[in-house]
Amino acid sequence: MKDNGSTGRVSPVAGHVPDSVDLGAAFGIVWRGKWTVLFTTLLGMLAAGYYAFYVAVPLYRATAVVILETQQESVVDLQSVVGGFSGDTSAINSEVEVLRARTLMEKVVERLDLTADPEFNKDLREPTLLETTRARIRELLGNTANASALSPEVLSQRRADTVVNRLLDQVSVRNVPSSLVFQITVETQDAEKSKLIADTIVNAYILNQLEVKFEATEQATGWLTDRVAELQVELEQAEASVADFSAGTNLVSVESLQGLERQLKDLRERISSAESTSADATERLAAFEAATDRETQAEVADDGQLRRFLARAQNDDAVATAFDTRFEQIKARAALDATRSAQQLTALRQSLPQLESQLEAQGQDLITLQQLQREAEASRLLYEYFLARLKETSAQEGIQQADSRILSNAVTPLEPASPRKSLLTLVGGLLGLVVGLMIVLTRESGKKNFRTAAELETYSGEAVLGQIPIIPGRSRKSTLSYLAEKPTSAAAEAIRNLRTSVLLSNVDNPPQVLLSTSSVPSEGKTTNSLALAQNLAGMGKSVLLIEGDIRRRTFNAYFENVPNQGLVSVLTGSAALSDMVFQDKLTGADLLAGEKTNTNAADLFSSDAFKAFIASARAAYDYVVIDTPPVLVVPDARIMAQHADAVLFTVKWDSTTRPQLDEALRLFRDANLKVAGLILSQISARGMRRYGHGGKYGAYGGYGAKYYTN
Repeated sequence: MKDNGSTGRVSPVAGHVPDSVDLGAAFGIVWRGKWTVLFTTLLGMLAAGYYAFYVAVPLYRATAVVILETQQESVVDLQSVVGGFSGDTSAINSEVEVLRARTLMEKVVERLDLTADPEFNKDLREPTLLETTRARIRELLGNTANASALSPEVLSQRRADTVVNRLLDQVSVRNVPSSLVFQITVETQDAEKSKLIADTIVNAYILNQLEVKFEATEQATGWLTDRVAELQVELEQAEASVADFSAGTNLVSVESLQGLERQLKDLRERISSAESTSADATERLAAFEAATDRETQAEVADDGQLRRFLARAQNDDAVATAFDTRFEQIKARAALDATRSAQQLTALRQSLPQLESQLEAQGQDLITLQQLQREAEASRLLYEYFLARLKETSAQEGIQQADSRILSNAVTPLEPASPRKSLLTLVGGLLGLVVGLMIVLTRESGKKNFRTAAELETYSGEAVLGQIPIIPGRSRKSTLSYLAEKPTSAAAEAIRNLRTSVLLSNVDNPPQVLLSTSSVPSEGKTTNSLALAQNLAGMGKSVLLIEGDIRRRTFNAYFENVPNQGLVSVLTGSAALSDMVFQDKLTGADLLAGEKTNTNAADLFSSDAFKAFIASARAAYDYVVIDTPPVLVVPDARIMAQHADAVLFTVKWDSTTRPQLDEALRLFRDANLKVAGLILSQISARGMRRYGHGGKYGAYGGYGAKYYTN
């Protein structure tokens, strides 16, 4: 049947993803897989319960509590040597690591002799099946450790390290938020052991703090002792240097140096005065020598006696002689004064460099002395300081306080902390529930077949003309008997619905030649063809049912005494149609069986003889139903479909895959053939109820019990 117009068909939407999540559909998927989910949940609970009650080793948890002291009363101030706890975040984190330090755990192991405890030393335990299996596998792989080559010391150290590692795995340290309180929790297989280990850890922790402070004090004392001895030697050397310098120089002091400075100043003032006096004396002597007459001499001499002599010297020779004698005496005295002044000036000038040199030398000596004195004083102060610190440190030995104290000792647990059997069983059930949901959702997401007509129509874009349930019967022959004997059954009503949909598929030109096919064998197309022919014949119509699958000849499975000759003989003209048909009382239709032939079936159905045969069948019968081979197996169905009015394509419920449907419909589209509609066949009512569709669709709906008699 050619498709010459618009088919109105929507292309298949393989892999269609909805725009929104359908919560109802998701719940339906989970509900359909409820037994799987229930099974995995129960299995998880049983497995977890078995492990919790019979396999898991009970562990007892004990907790000791310590608090850090940030402020302590100290007998002496020695915070620079062994300061207390600061209490900031970094210090708290550091204390957590100290509580979990290997050195601390090694002391606990040694004190409690945990290397002799099988719980911590696996060498003392019987190897488990898993450990034995691993050892054998390593032996087979040649990956065995050569323990005999190791020395006893190395083996002992490894064993001790293993015990410490095991102890660290079973110890947890927690700082209570916004506090300086630490909880040390230990889990072991024995309640008393857990308590003992927890208390031992906190005691070793506090003792370790005291030991650290004591060691720090000892180190400080030793260092200070050595330093004080060194400083004492330095002080003695500095004081000796001051004494030696003082002994090798004149008495030097700031006061004597100031006296020398005053002497130097006085000397310079005297030199200045002597220079002035000497200049005056020389000038006066020069004036005496320059005076040639008695008047000038009397004026230069400025002598009263000469003035008296001057008035009479001109008239009296004796007075003139006395004048000259007196002037010479005054002049000689002026010459003596000039000489004395010059000598005094020379003497003063000669003493100036000596005094300056003496002042400079004593200044340098004073500077050197002061430097030596400062060094000696600095050495003395440093020596006295370190000596005081040494005495404080010595006094501090033996009176240190730990930065922590025990706030609460561990209490022997009365019940095991783990496993928490009820919680573990619940967790196992939750895991089983999750696994079950994953299995159901994974299985549903991987589904590639069809379970409802709506799902089939949405995917293919083709109308679903009928939904045929599984027809009860032990064999194919009994299916027609069932439909004939139970005309009001759900299956019979489904066939009637199919007939009605087919006849109404084209109201203006009702189909007369109906072709039934499917993707692959065993999808129910032959049963649908027989049931449809039976139903049409029950309307009083003349119906011809043709076995188009001449390769397999499936009519033999439904009818007895099927003739060996049939369709091929009619097409070759060796027999008439009326002679080749046979009747069956259950169908009420004429049956034309297939026939073995050496001619290729596709060539046979492509012949003009087949076209003429269909035309003659149209004239002789009200309806012609052709049962054809599967589309994906041979091309026969597509060839015969060119002469049919309606192609009925059967899809097996929950079996035909989407790729099979896509490929079959594509072959029809490529041949420009229209599929009138699809038939969802062999629907399981129980399966539909299991998938949550039993109350919604067709003859297998939950409400059908009121209308059908099965």
